Amino acid sequence: MSWLSLTFKVGSDYVDSVSDQLLEQGALSVDVHDAGEGTDQEQPLFGEPGAFPEQFWRQAEVTVLLEENTDVDEIVQAVARVMGISALPDYQLTQVVEQDWVRLTQAQFEPIKISSRLWVVPSWHDLPDPAAINLRLDPGLAFGTGSHPTTQLCLGWLDEFLQPGDSVLDYGCGSGILAIAALKLGADRVMGVDIDPNAITASLENSRNNLCDPDKLLFTTALSFSGGSDHADTRQRPVSVVVANILANPLIVLAPVLMNALQPGGRIVLSGILETQADEVLQIYSEWFDMQIAAKDQGWVLLAGRKSVNRTL
Repeated sequence: MSWLSLTFKVGSDYVDSVSDQLLEQGALSVDVHDAGEGTDQEQPLFGEPGAFPEQFWRQAEVTVLLEENTDVDEIVQAVARVMGISALPDYQLTQVVEQDWVRLTQAQFEPIKISSRLWVVPSWHDLPDPAAINLRLDPGLAFGTGSHPTTQLCLGWLDEFLQPGDSVLDYGCGSGILAIAALKLGADRVMGVDIDPNAITASLENSRNNLCDPDKLLFTTALSFSGGSDHADTRQRPVSVVVANILANPLIVLAPVLMNALQPGGRIVLSGILETQADEVLQIYSEWFDMQIAAKDQGWVLLAGRKSVNRTL
């Protein structure tokens, strides 16, 4: 079995109407992306929270998946009518042959060596080093397979600096990879927080697959701390280590929240920050933390520091 892939360019004013028409004509899927992607004409569109991007790229490239027996001329003519042009738009047509998509997807993910003792290994792979700490993580609905530089920066810091008995908050836990790593590396209690319920579902599944102790590892969408009350759930007390791999803008907004979640003298680790954004984040966090750039990788930075004992909100 095979399908047809039809690709053409369209101005931003027609993206919605053309996409709707294609779906009405029986398209199996419609993918819209920047026509200038990978060139000096590339147009960033989706920014961080707090930004206000344009709705579409000025010039979009549309890729349509069609049944093999589809009348392509009829599809292209319908697109021309929607765009109000008499000449048919230029297009490329290719055949998509059926393949083992699961196997192809799995082939993209290989075991990742973080250090001599820490690996991230997809479930379908044999363990490269059975004696190491192996995190079993598969691609899923949440961010965090271990392949992104920001995740590797955080894992590297945990591997090098986490102390046995530490308590850890993983804010924006995604797949739960950092929280699970912290527990495996010797943390006494760990909390993973994420506003996305799908992330919590993925984190819980990954924690079970990694045989984590549920009494020491908590995942939740709500963050609240008791200020260290002896009568509070120990998992809700301020922690000795906070790690947050998100984005620069949310990290700036969350600075007071993360400060309150950390014990005096505790350590904080921030990633998801581009080198060009590091100074701004450092300036915000310097009100409560002695911070510095601890590591860099492919244009991303890891900021790490310690909470000053005498500084509070």
